[in-house]
Amino acid sequence: MPQGTTALHPAVASKLLWQTLYVISKPNLAMCGPFPGVNPKLCTYPLLSHSSSLQRSNPRTSCRTFTATPLFLKKGGKENNKRNVEVAAAATADVDPFDFTQLEAGIQKAIDKLKDELSKLRAGGRFNPEILEALRVQLVKGSKETVRLGELAQIVPKGGRAVIVMVGEKDHVKSITSTIQTSNLSLTPQLDPQTPTHLTIPIPPPTQQSRMEALQTAIKAGEQAGMAVRNARGVQQKKMRAMQVAKTVRPDDLKKAGEGMEKVVERGHGEVQKVVDGAKRVLERG
Repeated sequence: MPQGTTALHPAVASKLLWQTLYVISKPNLAMCGPFPGVNPKLCTYPLLSHSSSLQRSNPRTSCRTFTATPLFLKKGGKENNKRNVEVAAAATADVDPFDFTQLEAGIQKAIDKLKDELSKLRAGGRFNPEILEALRVQLVKGSKETVRLGELAQIVPKGGRAVIVMVGEKDHVKSITSTIQTSNLSLTPQLDPQTPTHLTIPIPPPTQQSRMEALQTAIKAGEQAGMAVRNARGVQQKKMRAMQVAKTVRPDDLKKAGEGMEKVVERGHGEVQKVVDGAKRVLERG
């Protein structure tokens, strides 16, 4: 033993040893903060096995771990953008920016529908037989099933002021007569006394009110056709936007394709206006 030192009593030395073990067994939390990169779970010193008596007497000395708040992950980022680009590229891999087939088909569909609606308008006393042919006939009373009138009879114009409905079967005459009378066409079919399967329908001359109603109908049909053309343009625009996001087409080509699209749409609007103006002239003359 070195000189100048005093020997401790064994009981005192044992007590000091246990106190030292108690102190070093506490978690040193202050060491975990200033040292980045250190695993916080390693900052707690495990207790020795022979200190179980201290753990029971001091619950606060039990081993515990240090927790840290995880870093917030970005919701977007380059990975999501890259994935979006890949999806858009797959969707537009085989698409040509100068292919306006779908756009032209949508515009032509709108024009055909417009012509069909305008052809049913009455002008100058002329009556379109397709109006009668499109009526639905209920052959069995109380049944929900109906049959197109054009499948049961043939409509033949007679002198511009009347039409003849030639019914295929005599049993269908009553059902067809009732259908025509209850329609909104304001027509009164008359049974031909010589031919029981023929119905004669006089066509009254148009009035000023009927002409105005026909004009309003033509204008409304033109507006709906113009909206259909704009919808077709919107579909084409979405396709070109997908190409732009996927970067599968050069910006110069996209710009030229956009100019070509606008020209196709402009021609479509012009055709719609031309059809409506022609129908309005016919209706005004009648």
